[in-house]
Amino acid sequence: MADSESLRAPPLAPPAGLRKVELVAMIAGLMTLNAMAIDVMLPALSQIAAATGLTAEGGPTDNRQQLIIFAYVLGFGAPQLVWGPVTDRFGRRAPLFIGLAGYIAVSLLCVIVSDFWALLAARFLQGIFSSGARIVATAVVRDTFAGRAMASFMSLVMSIFMIVPIIAPSLGQAILLFAPWEGIFIWLAIWGSVMLAWTWLRLPETLPAAARRPLNFASAFGAYLSVLRSQVSFGYMCASGIVFGALFAFIASSEQVFRQVFGKGDTFALWFAGIAGVMAAANFMNSRLVVKIGMRRISHTALIVFTVLSATLALSTLLFGENFAVFFPLFAIAFGCFGLMGSNFSALAMEPLGKIAGTASAAYGFATTLASAVTGAFIGSLFNGSTVPLMSGFACLGAGALVVVVITEKGRLFSTR
Repeated sequence: MADSESLRAPPLAPPAGLRKVELVAMIAGLMTLNAMAIDVMLPALSQIAAATGLTAEGGPTDNRQQLIIFAYVLGFGAPQLVWGPVTDRFGRRAPLFIGLAGYIAVSLLCVIVSDFWALLAARFLQGIFSSGARIVATAVVRDTFAGRAMASFMSLVMSIFMIVPIIAPSLGQAILLFAPWEGIFIWLAIWGSVMLAWTWLRLPETLPAAARRPLNFASAFGAYLSVLRSQVSFGYMCASGIVFGALFAFIASSEQVFRQVFGKGDTFALWFAGIAGVMAAANFMNSRLVVKIGMRRISHTALIVFTVLSATLALSTLLFGENFAVFFPLFAIAFGCFGLMGSNFSALAMEPLGKIAGTASAAYGFATTLASAVTGAFIGSLFNGSTVPLMSGFACLGAGALVVVVITEKGRLFSTR
């Protein structure tokens, strides 16, 4: 195992010229590029599928419309392995601006695409550029904070970030009232432009020249090997990748669940917002509690609750049928657990790797995104007009992640370390 102490960097103050509240908002804004690219178009998936030739106008939905989400997510995953070493070599600002400029350009490209498979290719490319912005955002936080302070800061970021899933489907629905589906991609280009201008003017460089690493295969390979050799980093990276597959599976199939299973098509955005609201509240609660209680106690408890609730919903639906009055509150609580896991798992994984924050962020982002996308796509494809396959899959993912955490912690859960 690598000497994790040698890779730690001390927590710093927020970058000069930036107050903490602005840094929180800025990092959240960068992360919303990813959320916007997914959630804002959920109400339009059927229209996009019809307009690009996948399905007939007004015909039945096709599970392949979920690929509009997963093509982006897959593009978001692997390129992080390149962005990480690049940000550790050239600093945070230049790679960020390249990512943002590319995100804007590809958003506009999606406006003129008329073929479904060509749109998937453009979405994959959009994910590549978005991943650069995400890597920089996480690296800037790790440049600035460590340990429980990082978990608390990221929870505040996620509390703001989760506003996007609350309002994005409604925003997408509003855009569709006044414009065709192409208007959604124009909105993504506008939001990317806002973030480009804001970070260009206000975000200083957080990686000093003296702390930068050479950009070559040996250096990058050595840094990634350090990630794999850290049992804590590798373990929580794997656990996150497994359990967050449930989040991707729900996002991709949410329109079908609310419209087809429960007949909530007209109010889909409101119910989706309710779930996101619970997650936002959980993130804010975590920011207040994590410094006192600890990352492990909170996240381990949340993982167990998520697994039990998912199994309970799958079993109750199998025995008694679909019941929205039972499904929605239990499902919202289960998803609230992500607000108590995400920031803590990320902070635990990044804590030993402060001196290679860009590369560590890339490894974490790649592994978790790829694993989540693959498992989420598989579970989403099992949708058959019932929530049973979805919830059974969630329970299996939760149980698998719990096994990984137990192994990582050598059987000692709920530690105060």
